[in-house]
Amino acid sequence: MPARRRRIAALVVLVVLAAACGSDDGAAGDDERTTTTTSPPAPDRSTPESPEDTQPVEDLGLVPRLVRELQPSVVAVVTAEGEGSGVVYAADGTVVTNNHVVEGADDVRVGFVDGSRVDAEVQATDPRSDLAVLRVDRDDLPAARFADRLPAVGELAVAMGNPLGFENSVTAGIISGLHRAIPGSAAENPALVDLVQTDAAISPGNSGGALLDADGEVVGINVAYIPPQDTGAVSIGFAIPSTTVVDVVDQLLDTGEVRYPFLGVTPQAVTPQIAERLDLGTDEGVIVQSLVPGGPADDAGMEAGDVIVGLAGQEVRSVEDFLVELREHDPGEEVAVEVVRDGERQSFDVRLSERPEEG
Repeated sequence: MPARRRRIAALVVLVVLAAACGSDDGAAGDDERTTTTTSPPAPDRSTPESPEDTQPVEDLGLVPRLVRELQPSVVAVVTAEGEGSGVVYAADGTVVTNNHVVEGADDVRVGFVDGSRVDAEVQATDPRSDLAVLRVDRDDLPAARFADRLPAVGELAVAMGNPLGFENSVTAGIISGLHRAIPGSAAENPALVDLVQTDAAISPGNSGGALLDADGEVVGINVAYIPPQDTGAVSIGFAIPSTTVVDVVDQLLDTGEVRYPFLGVTPQAVTPQIAERLDLGTDEGVIVQSLVPGGPADDAGMEAGDVIVGLAGQEVRSVEDFLVELREHDPGEEVAVEVVRDGERQSFDVRLSERPEEG
């Protein structure tokens, strides 16, 4: 597996899931908490080619054509709590959106570019990836094309959706980064790792909408952004990569659930204060706070208090690093886990199992 770890500066930021919801639960809060923005209802995992092999953004004149082609495939997802976005996945009435757009909603409707709105059934959801599959009673829908590769940094990026209820809105920019994990967010929302970053403006209501490339393929499903207030951030938005979307949605359609690898540990971030107080022997990594008895890590001989600093040959500096790398592997696969114990490095061969259902 190619080395691809990019570490974001260790600054905990406020992240807003880009869905427009009617409750006050997601109003901007403490800097260390992931929240959902609120607004009224109306409104190949591989490293891409090197820069010389990619086409730079030279002409934003492509955008009108892309919009004409893709508008019929991008929909509004309307609930009693507010409005988000969705993308037509298949002509048989299958629509993909974010789980947080429809979570807990009893009445869901889907709006199309021609102004029509129809009832939708929430067919399956996967909170861990923040994706959901909807079904509408239509069999003539124009399905979007989902890319089977990651985009390259610097490529054209076009975000389509329904920010603040302004349906069929379009913003444009570039792909700003890949494999992004938002510091401090993993504990609150495991979906906010291994994301595509863009400077195309993403706002409340864009959640579940499409992030397109210059070929008109969906390279991501918009999921979150960092608001400018308090952080000084400007145009930092995130999307779930299309490769993840296709994998998750196909599993949801086939079985109604998604198989995830399971190491059997409760991870806790290492901070300089914890490292000094506990004399860990490292100021980076993930502390094994506890183990599942009889789980993969327990069976391999790992212990509570171990500090995971490597997984399958990849450096682990944070909980986000840990979750990103773990996602790369399948249940049943054996991986090497490098830990620091009593100031010394040790390695354990751990056979991953399938994550049990949370009860």
